[in-house]
Amino acid sequence: MLRFPVGQAYLLRLPGGGFTLVDCGPAGAQDAVLGALAAAGGAPGDLHEIVLTHAHKDHTGAAAALAAATGARIAAGAADADAVRGTGSVAPPDLQDWERDLYDSTSRAVPPAPPAPVHRELADGDPLDWGQAARVLHVPGHTAGSIAVLLPEQGALFTGDTLAIWQDRPIPGVFSSDRRRLAASYARLAALDTDTVLFGHGEPLTHDAGAVLRAAAPPESHD
Repeated sequence: MLRFPVGQAYLLRLPGGGFTLVDCGPAGAQDAVLGALAAAGGAPGDLHEIVLTHAHKDHTGAAAALAAATGARIAAGAADADAVRGTGSVAPPDLQDWERDLYDSTSRAVPPAPPAPVHRELADGDPLDWGQAARVLHVPGHTAGSIAVLLPEQGALFTGDTLAIWQDRPIPGVFSSDRRRLAASYARLAALDTDTVLFGHGEPLTHDAGAVLRAAAPPESHD
Protein backbone atom coordinates (compact mmCIF):
# COMPACT_ATOMS: atom_id res chain seq x y z
CA MET A 1 0.00 0.00 0.00
CA LEU A 2 1.35 3.40 -1.02
CA ARG A 3 0.18 6.29 1.14
CA PHE A 4 -0.14 9.81 -0.22
CA PRO A 5 -1.18 13.03 1.55
CA VAL A 6 -4.66 12.37 0.14
CA GLY A 7 -5.54 8.76 -0.66
CA GLN A 8 -3.56 5.65 -1.37
CA ALA A 9 -2.79 3.08 -4.06
CA TYR A 10 -1.84 -0.58 -4.17
CA LEU A 11 1.01 -2.29 -6.00
CA LEU A 12 0.48 -6.00 -6.65
CA ARG A 13 2.99 -8.58 -7.79
CA LEU A 14 1.34 -10.82 -10.38
CA PRO A 15 1.70 -14.61 -10.12
CA GLY A 16 2.93 -14.83 -13.72
CA GLY A 17 5.49 -12.05 -13.26
CA GLY A 18 5.34 -8.31 -13.35
CA PHE A 19 3.13 -5.94 -11.39
CA THR A 20 -0.18 -4.13 -11.54
CA LEU A 21 -1.27 -0.98 -9.76
CA VAL A 22 -4.70 -0.18 -8.35
CA ASP A 23 -5.04 3.62 -8.51
CA CYS A 24 -1.92 5.74 -8.72
CA GLY A 25 -2.15 8.76 -6.44
CA PRO A 26 -2.22 12.45 -7.38
CA ALA A 27 -0.08 14.22 -9.94
CA GLY A 28 3.55 14.03 -8.83
CA ALA A 29 3.15 10.64 -7.12
CA GLN A 30 4.85 8.77 -9.95
CA ASP A 31 8.28 8.90 -8.30
CA ALA A 32 6.90 7.28 -5.15
CA VAL A 33 5.25 4.56 -7.23
CA LEU A 34 8.40 3.89 -9.22
CA GLY A 35 10.38 3.81 -5.98
CA ALA A 36 8.00 1.22 -4.54
CA LEU A 37 8.28 -0.80 -7.73
CA ALA A 38 12.08 -0.75 -7.51
CA ALA A 39 11.97 -1.71 -3.82
CA ALA A 40 9.86 -4.72 -4.81
CA GLY A 41 12.50 -5.77 -7.34
CA GLY A 42 10.76 -4.44 -10.43
CA ALA A 43 11.98 -2.30 -13.32
CA PRO A 44 9.69 0.33 -14.84
CA GLY A 45 8.76 -2.01 -17.68
CA ASP A 46 7.53 -4.58 -15.17
CA LEU A 47 4.46 -2.46 -14.39
CA HIS A 48 1.98 -3.94 -16.83
CA GLU A 49 -1.31 -2.30 -15.92
CA ILE A 50 -2.86 0.57 -13.94
CA VAL A 51 -6.46 -0.03 -12.88
CA LEU A 52 -8.23 3.18 -11.90
CA THR A 53 -11.20 2.71 -9.60
CA HIS A 54 -12.69 6.08 -10.60
CA ALA A 55 -11.78 9.39 -12.22
CA HIS A 56 -11.14 11.69 -9.25
CA LYS A 57 -7.82 13.48 -9.38
CA ASP A 58 -6.37 11.98 -6.19
CA HIS A 59 -6.60 8.54 -7.83
CA THR A 60 -5.64 9.36 -11.42
CA GLY A 61 -3.17 12.24 -11.25
CA ALA A 62 0.00 10.20 -11.79
CA ALA A 63 -1.49 7.90 -14.43
CA ALA A 64 -0.20 9.72 -17.52
CA ALA A 65 3.34 10.03 -16.17
CA LEU A 66 3.43 6.40 -15.08
CA ALA A 67 2.11 5.14 -18.40
CA ALA A 68 4.80 7.16 -20.19
CA ALA A 69 7.55 5.92 -17.88
CA THR A 70 6.58 2.25 -17.84
CA GLY A 71 4.47 1.47 -20.89
CA ALA A 72 1.70 0.26 -18.58
CA ARG A 73 -1.79 0.11 -20.00
CA ILE A 74 -4.51 2.02 -18.16
CA ALA A 75 -7.94 0.54 -17.45
CA ALA A 76 -10.92 2.42 -16.01
CA GLY A 77 -14.65 2.05 -15.64
CA ALA A 78 -16.38 2.80 -18.94
CA ALA A 79 -18.48 5.67 -17.60
CA ASP A 80 -15.41 7.42 -16.13
CA ALA A 81 -13.02 6.77 -19.02
CA ASP A 82 -13.58 10.07 -20.83
CA ALA A 83 -13.01 12.00 -17.60
CA VAL A 84 -9.64 10.27 -17.22
CA ARG A 85 -8.84 11.12 -20.84
CA GLY A 86 -9.73 14.75 -20.23
CA THR A 87 -12.51 14.72 -22.83
CA GLY A 88 -15.33 14.50 -20.29
CA SER A 89 -16.02 15.05 -16.62
CA VAL A 90 -17.59 13.34 -13.64
CA ALA A 91 -20.73 14.68 -12.00
CA PRO A 92 -20.02 16.99 -9.06
CA PRO A 93 -20.45 15.58 -5.57
CA ASP A 94 -23.77 15.88 -3.77
CA LEU A 95 -22.22 17.08 -0.53
CA GLN A 96 -23.75 16.68 2.89
CA ASP A 97 -23.26 19.65 5.21
CA TRP A 98 -20.53 17.96 7.25
CA GLU A 99 -18.55 17.18 4.07
CA ARG A 100 -18.26 20.73 2.73
CA ASP A 101 -15.27 22.02 4.67
CA LEU A 102 -13.45 18.71 4.25
CA TYR A 103 -14.13 18.75 0.52
CA ASP A 104 -12.84 22.29 0.12
CA SER A 105 -9.62 21.61 2.01
CA THR A 106 -9.01 18.30 0.24
CA SER A 107 -9.63 19.77 -3.20
CA ARG A 108 -7.10 22.53 -2.55
CA ALA A 109 -4.49 19.97 -1.47
CA VAL A 110 -4.67 17.86 -4.65
CA PRO A 111 -3.32 19.25 -7.96
CA PRO A 112 -5.25 18.79 -11.20
CA ALA A 113 -4.82 15.48 -12.98
CA PRO A 114 -3.25 15.62 -16.44
CA PRO A 115 -5.27 13.77 -19.09
CA ALA A 116 -4.25 10.13 -19.42
CA PRO A 117 -4.97 7.48 -22.03
CA VAL A 118 -7.45 4.76 -21.21
CA HIS A 119 -6.59 1.61 -23.12
CA ARG A 120 -9.39 -0.54 -21.73
CA GLU A 121 -12.87 0.44 -20.60
CA LEU A 122 -14.10 -1.88 -17.87
CA ALA A 123 -17.62 -3.22 -17.32
CA ASP A 124 -19.24 -5.26 -14.59
CA GLY A 125 -17.96 -8.84 -14.55
CA ASP A 126 -14.91 -8.20 -16.72
CA PRO A 127 -11.95 -10.43 -15.82
CA LEU A 128 -8.51 -8.99 -15.16
CA ASP A 129 -5.43 -10.84 -16.28
CA TRP A 130 -4.01 -11.21 -12.79
CA GLY A 131 -3.97 -15.01 -12.65
CA GLN A 132 -6.18 -14.91 -9.54
CA ALA A 133 -9.72 -14.97 -10.99
CA ALA A 134 -9.82 -11.20 -10.45
CA ARG A 135 -12.93 -9.54 -11.77
CA VAL A 136 -14.39 -6.08 -12.02
CA LEU A 137 -17.52 -4.95 -10.18
CA HIS A 138 -19.30 -1.84 -11.42
CA VAL A 139 -20.31 0.05 -8.26
CA PRO A 140 -21.79 3.42 -9.30
CA GLY A 141 -22.57 6.14 -6.83
CA HIS A 142 -19.29 7.73 -5.87
CA THR A 143 -18.94 8.39 -9.60
CA ALA A 144 -20.96 6.91 -12.43
CA GLY A 145 -18.08 4.69 -13.53
CA SER A 146 -16.68 3.64 -10.16
CA ILE A 147 -15.41 0.08 -10.01
CA ALA A 148 -14.19 -2.34 -7.38
CA VAL A 149 -11.94 -5.34 -7.96
CA LEU A 150 -12.66 -8.69 -6.33
CA LEU A 151 -10.14 -11.50 -5.90
CA PRO A 152 -12.49 -14.30 -4.86
CA GLU A 153 -9.78 -16.92 -4.35
CA GLN A 154 -8.12 -14.70 -1.75
CA GLY A 155 -11.30 -13.17 -0.35
CA ALA A 156 -9.82 -9.74 -1.11
CA LEU A 157 -11.59 -6.64 -2.39
CA PHE A 158 -10.32 -3.27 -3.61
CA THR A 159 -13.14 -0.77 -3.14
CA GLY A 160 -11.81 2.51 -4.47
CA ASP A 161 -13.89 5.26 -2.87
CA THR A 162 -17.18 3.38 -2.87
CA LEU A 163 -16.28 2.53 0.71
CA ALA A 164 -13.91 4.26 3.11
CA ILE A 165 -12.75 4.12 6.70
CA TRP A 166 -13.75 7.12 8.79
CA GLN A 167 -12.96 7.24 12.52
CA ASP A 168 -12.06 3.53 12.41
CA ARG A 169 -15.44 2.58 10.91
CA PRO A 170 -16.45 1.62 7.36
CA ILE A 171 -18.72 4.15 5.67
CA PRO A 172 -20.02 4.81 2.15
CA GLY A 173 -17.49 6.96 0.33
CA VAL A 174 -17.63 10.71 0.88
CA PHE A 175 -17.82 13.34 -1.90
CA SER A 176 -20.12 11.08 -3.91
CA SER A 177 -22.35 12.16 -6.77
CA ASP A 178 -25.34 9.85 -6.17
CA ARG A 179 -25.94 8.72 -2.61
CA ARG A 180 -28.86 6.44 -3.52
CA ARG A 181 -26.74 4.43 -5.95
CA LEU A 182 -23.84 4.55 -3.52
CA ALA A 183 -25.98 2.90 -0.84
CA ALA A 184 -26.84 0.08 -3.23
CA SER A 185 -23.18 -0.35 -4.13
CA TYR A 186 -22.22 -0.45 -0.45
CA ALA A 187 -24.78 -3.21 0.07
CA ARG A 188 -23.44 -5.17 -2.88
CA LEU A 189 -19.86 -5.05 -1.63
CA ALA A 190 -20.83 -5.77 1.99
CA ALA A 191 -22.67 -8.92 0.90
CA LEU A 192 -19.51 -10.46 -0.54
CA ASP A 193 -17.60 -13.17 1.30
CA THR A 194 -14.43 -11.18 1.90
CA ASP A 195 -11.69 -11.43 4.48
CA THR A 196 -9.55 -8.46 3.37
CA VAL A 197 -10.89 -5.13 2.12
CA LEU A 198 -8.60 -2.38 0.80
CA PHE A 199 -9.97 1.14 0.54
CA GLY A 200 -9.05 4.28 -1.36
CA HIS A 201 -8.91 6.12 1.97
CA GLY A 202 -8.35 4.48 5.33
CA GLU A 203 -6.68 1.45 6.83
CA PRO A 204 -7.50 -1.93 5.28
CA LEU A 205 -9.67 -4.46 7.04
CA THR A 206 -7.64 -7.64 7.30
CA HIS A 207 -9.91 -10.13 9.04
CA ASP A 208 -13.54 -11.13 8.44
CA ALA A 209 -14.03 -7.92 6.48
CA GLY A 210 -17.41 -8.79 4.98
CA ALA A 211 -18.96 -9.20 8.41
CA VAL A 212 -17.43 -5.90 9.53
CA LEU A 213 -18.91 -4.11 6.50
CA ARG A 214 -22.34 -5.61 7.10
CA ALA A 215 -22.32 -4.68 10.78
CA ALA A 216 -21.44 -1.08 9.92
CA ALA A 217 -23.90 -0.71 7.03
CA PRO A 218 -26.01 2.44 7.21
CA PRO A 219 -29.80 1.90 7.21
CA GLU A 220 -30.25 3.08 3.63
CA SER A 221 -28.01 0.28 2.34
CA HIS A 222 -30.58 -2.24 3.58
CA ASP A 223 -33.40 -0.78 1.49
